[in-house]
Amino acid sequence: MNIPKNTICLWYEKDAQAAAEFYAATFPDSKVGDIFRAPTDFPGGKAGDVLTVEFTVVGISCVGLNGGSFFKQSEAFSFMIATEDQAETDKYWDAIVGNGGKESDCGWCKDKWGVSWQITPRTLLESQKAGGDEAKRAFEAMLTMKKIDVAAIDKARKG
Repeated sequence: MNIPKNTICLWYEKDAQAAAEFYAATFPDSKVGDIFRAPTDFPGGKAGDVLTVEFTVVGISCVGLNGGSFFKQSEAFSFMIATEDQAETDKYWDAIVGNGGKESDCGWCKDKWGVSWQITPRTLLESQKAGGDEAKRAFEAMLTMKKIDVAAIDKARKG
């Protein structure tokens, strides 16, 4: 049994398995692992219901916990996916938003389970590392966007 030393635990109302299957189908180096069914009734569920689902999102170990409606997802936690180009940015953004998710600002969106995602082209990350006027121009351009426009960020970086 290979149990990771550190695992992200995400609270879902009741759809952890569906979320894990969506992530595994959408992102590379992602998969669904073991599914544990509750041995007895629990707050938010019944004996035999899926309680936890182990999964990996782009190499990160996670557990989805079907805990009922007691807690909600928030932007305080997000997956940040670095993309190589506009096609990859569009692919992941469109998958999340097109599957019942919602757009937000500055490259952020939420999936239909309320988990926040930052779909962030590497050019934007590189601009921030460059610093100075290049970072300022790219950051100001980003502030006007929902899904990140790679060409517009590249143009802003060059001035």
